[in-house]
Amino acid sequence: MNATPVPVAVSPGELQRLSRRIRYKLIEMSHRSGAPHLGSAMSCTDILVAAYFGGVVRINPTDPQDPLRDRFILSKGHAASALYATLAERGFFPRDWLETFATRGSPLAEQPAPNCAPGVELATGSLGHGLPVGVGMALAARIQKRAYRVFVVMSDGECNEGSVWEAAMFAPACRLDQLCVVVDYNKWQATGRSNDVMSLAPLVKKWEAFGWSATEIDGHDVTNLAAAMSRVPDGTGKPVAIVAHTVKGKGVSFMEDDNNWHYRIPKAGEVEAARKELGIE
Repeated sequence: MNATPVPVAVSPGELQRLSRRIRYKLIEMSHRSGAPHLGSAMSCTDILVAAYFGGVVRINPTDPQDPLRDRFILSKGHAASALYATLAERGFFPRDWLETFATRGSPLAEQPAPNCAPGVELATGSLGHGLPVGVGMALAARIQKRAYRVFVVMSDGECNEGSVWEAAMFAPACRLDQLCVVVDYNKWQATGRSNDVMSLAPLVKKWEAFGWSATEIDGHDVTNLAAAMSRVPDGTGKPVAIVAHTVKGKGVSFMEDDNNWHYRIPKAGEVEAARKELGIE
């Protein structure tokens, strides 16, 4: 029997430095590869840093298939660059793999492919599939009497999908209290404001109505994010939903809350301006 993997927890100051460093790496990756969805990747960076470095996810980078590991699914696969950069920082694969992002033959596809790189649990990108699969993983843990937890990071636009709400009804019926959803609520979709495209608000109350233990949080407060995720299961017997209020393009003033960065690729001068603003030496 494998020993239960343990999480890594770094200081609050180091969490913030990691977030800035990863955001700059995402900008470099988008510039080099010509791959879009930069704003979406930057909005969820703090969530990923909190999970992987804030004492939350129990994993072992030297044994990424450990059956006792926590499962972490980035359902919003268009933000894959953020997951890759975080996994590289955590030691799942060499950082220089990031230089190949979204190029032919690279293990780091623009959106995660099956078994594309160590630490990537699921092929995602077709929105609405991450939570149903996460529910299946959590149910498997219950059946096999294993204590691992399942974390699923979703976009707010993904909450438009019917499969999300089917899974959201099933999880509390099975009392899957080791399951946690974190909604990256950046208020934008590809073509407009999330709440204009579909009536998402009030999002916390929707999750509560479906039987979840739901709360909302500042999605860029890495320390509080880590604390909220660490409390899973939270003692209610219910799955946990964390609605994380975020800003698309967070960290760089000329990208923040500008939906053009769903598709735009940064130019060399913008990469340099972002580097200075993020304080990267």
